[in-house]
Amino acid sequence: MSAHLPLSRRGALAAALAVPATGLLGSRVATAGETPATPAASAADPDFGPNVIVFDPSTAGIQAKLDEVFKRQESAQFGTNRYALLFKPGTYSGLNAQIGFYTSIMGLGLSPDDTHINGDVTVDAGWFNGNATQNFWRSAENLSLSPVSGANRWAVSQAAPFRRMHVRGDLNLAPNGYGWASGGYIADSRIDGTVQPYSQQQWYTRDSSVGGWLNGVWNMVFSGVEGAPANAFPNPPYTTLGTTPYSREKPFLHLAGGEYKVFLPAPRTNARGTSWGNGTPHGESLSLSAFYVAKEGDTAATLNAALDQGLHLLLTPGIYHLDRPIEVKRANTVVLGIGYATLVPDGGVTAVKTADVDGVRLAGFLVDAGTANSETLVEIGPQGASAAHAGNPTTVQDVFIRIGGAGAGKATTSMVINSRHTVVDHTWVWRADHGEGVGWETNRADYGIVVNGDDVLATGLFVEHFNKYDVQWKGERGRTIFYQNEKAYDAPNQAAIQNGDLRGFAAYKVADSVTTHEGWGLGSYCYYNVDPTIVQEHGFAAPNTPGVKFHHLLVVSLGGKGQYAHVINATGAPTSGSDTVPSTVVSFP
Repeated sequence: MSAHLPLSRRGALAAALAVPATGLLGSRVATAGETPATPAASAADPDFGPNVIVFDPSTAGIQAKLDEVFKRQESAQFGTNRYALLFKPGTYSGLNAQIGFYTSIMGLGLSPDDTHINGDVTVDAGWFNGNATQNFWRSAENLSLSPVSGANRWAVSQAAPFRRMHVRGDLNLAPNGYGWASGGYIADSRIDGTVQPYSQQQWYTRDSSVGGWLNGVWNMVFSGVEGAPANAFPNPPYTTLGTTPYSREKPFLHLAGGEYKVFLPAPRTNARGTSWGNGTPHGESLSLSAFYVAKEGDTAATLNAALDQGLHLLLTPGIYHLDRPIEVKRANTVVLGIGYATLVPDGGVTAVKTADVDGVRLAGFLVDAGTANSETLVEIGPQGASAAHAGNPTTVQDVFIRIGGAGAGKATTSMVINSRHTVVDHTWVWRADHGEGVGWETNRADYGIVVNGDDVLATGLFVEHFNKYDVQWKGERGRTIFYQNEKAYDAPNQAAIQNGDLRGFAAYKVADSVTTHEGWGLGSYCYYNVDPTIVQEHGFAAPNTPGVKFHHLLVVSLGGKGQYAHVINATGAPTSGSDTVPSTVVSFP
């Protein structure tokens, strides 16, 4: 596909913890003044609440139930319903699971091939006239598919991971009619046929296997992908790394002998290909009896009490209002959300804080800023954290942050990473450009991600529309593989984004004090539709020193609504007029 696409994606178009046995936790009597014990889950018959729907191959009316959920969720972009669709191991035939907003579909096997659908898991864009640029907040995990037509359609944009999937055919990433799309993320998956991006503007694929890759528009990035196209940026726009330096796949629910467990995949260094398919996957399983299964209505006090007892958290689909942070203090704690469980910090609090400990795993939830400004929404490690965690880092996976859209929300900084060696594996941190409660000051959010810790790795970083810097990287030896950004559409004028002597705040700023940093496949777009005369000095800013290296950078002016003067610092040609052709830098310095 040509890069001459019509433009704006959206705005223009609208080691496991030791815990007491379940019975002991359930029967213990609290002494005077002590918080009563929080009951752990039943592993054999857990109460997941009404928004988790479990199927097995003998379940009657599966298609009707899938259609019912999709009808509710197809266009509910800022709705309040959340769903997780869980499929027990076995074979299912004749299904087309259409996946709408805030819906996760997941197999319950240890391997994707344990749960097979002769049919499709589909995302299309009929609700938005064939435009897939707002197909956010949905996921597919741990299934194998034999698509009816030979190609499964997964036309998504941000916050829609396709993880641990086996497609026995092709994977089409474009909507019916090949309309606009702005995704996306694949990890730990096997596509036997060809991945067909068509109109997808950018995509990141990690530690997977593909039979082929059809095309690229602006920025296609691969790390550890068997069958990936050769490194060729900018024409075609492929950034290909043979391996991923470090990865540890996302935890997931599975069934073993009738008991629910959470599998914790083992870490891999210099990873390539899937973590499954060659015998039993490496890692460990925790019984669900080691978890508190949280449901909508649970308070921060309840969640923290469970954590303090040594339980992990499984956040079932729902919206959780917090009057204080969820505080993760113990090493190796798992906080796993399913069905886009959503945390709303009220009164200006932080939603989640972790201690400076080994092995925390945060995965699978959405943080939605509250109406009172929060200084931070997610904090990984306290300020000044300095302990090394190279052998067992904290991982942040499919943790998404939103400021505005569902209503006015504010936050000074969305995510702060203080702990060393943290791995951020797929996030979308979004100051809303459409929806309710949107305006330059209405959903004010100055900074997206601030990295203070050393040795942090980001694989699949999507950060958009912040009033100042989208990403500020202050730690040493940071690495980013794939970055997608848009500058804030709604800047009222040039003065509103003035940054000292510079015209605008960079989308990705490496602090002047940093001596070692590296990034691969990074893109920034502008669409200053309120004042199209705005000039953005550059998309990227970094010290010009040998240890700070970038490979394959691009900036794009969407339809000429604003322009970039440079790509990085004073390097790179300006974007030109309304042609929507990227300006690129192959290597820096």
